[in-house]
Amino acid sequence: MSWKIDRVDGAALDLDEVLGVYHASGLGERRPVGDRERFAAMVENANLVLVARDDEGVLLGIVRAVSDFSYVTYVSDIAVVRDHQRSGIGRALIDATRGEAPDAKLVLLSAPAAVDYYPHIGFTRHESAWVLNP
Repeated sequence: MSWKIDRVDGAALDLDEVLGVYHASGLGERRPVGDRERFAAMVENANLVLVARDDEGVLLGIVRAVSDFSYVTYVSDIAVVRDHQRSGIGRALIDATRGEAPDAKLVLLSAPAAVDYYPHIGFTRHESAWVLNP
């Protein structure tokens, strides 16, 4: 199967299609997928959104990020449907994200199940990340 990565306007995406990817990837377990208004705002307000689609246009993966396109890009989410995980889509989405801001470092918080994935694609652990929840 082949797929294509494109940068898109998050506001133009079909919310149900995006929610389907979050559910099918497992990331929906840690995101407010039940709050459509909040989730829509998350997708619409990210200033860097990339998607992976197959030849028929089916959404297989998404990266949602915030970037200044100079110093840092914060990858808020990377989701790939389970049936297509380990096929290179995640790495391609990260590479495409990096290509949009090649001089910026990528920063992300890993889902517990993905902790071993990120070193495999070149990320290094950063011990001083902090989170202040609402």
